[in-house]
Amino acid sequence: MLSYLKGNPVEIIKNTPNKILLILEVNQVGYEMQIVSRFARQIAQNKPETIQIFTHLQIRDEQPILYGFATAAERELFRQLISVSGIGPQLAIALIDTLGLEELVQAIVNGNIRTLSKTPGVGQKTAERIALELKTKLSQWRKLLGITLPSTSALPSLEILEDVEMTLLALGYTNEEINQAVSTLSQDNQMLKNTKGEEWIREAIAWLTQQEKHR
Repeated sequence: MLSYLKGNPVEIIKNTPNKILLILEVNQVGYEMQIVSRFARQIAQNKPETIQIFTHLQIRDEQPILYGFATAAERELFRQLISVSGIGPQLAIALIDTLGLEELVQAIVNGNIRTLSKTPGVGQKTAERIALELKTKLSQWRKLLGITLPSTSALPSLEILEDVEMTLLALGYTNEEINQAVSTLSQDNQMLKNTKGEEWIREAIAWLTQQEKHR
């Protein structure tokens, strides 16, 4: 089985809105693999000449399908997800893409159904099944890998999170951008003491605007 491939990223292909393919050339052989959009943006932004990609090979209807990940931990999380009944590769990719490794693991370990349900195609019952089947496994797994997750106390209240999310989504920001803004603001102890949703919204917009200027 392929563990990883190291080569030159030749082309990123967006066949459909939910599927991104990468062509990786290794020793004059082009490997086609599906990757998450987060990883695709990272490759497009950094334009590396050589990159190491951790792979998962799956045989479906006698056809090999290759999936690529930025880290071994992300690939292992993908494998854990597809072990859950009813979770196929595309839904696993969507979960990783929507939430990212740390937030996804935290949501599963804490049984945060609302966060898991942010992913398109993941309803409440599916989210509950994921949390039920993987909570203990991922709790042990993240400790082995040394992944430290933020405390739930290091986040604003659920009411503030909902206000920020609803407002910023209406303004056209993505879930990923919103999560990044909230995570950054939550590192400020003074901000965490602030219970006014409108101030969180204002600061989140200011932070996101600043990030856009640096792109």
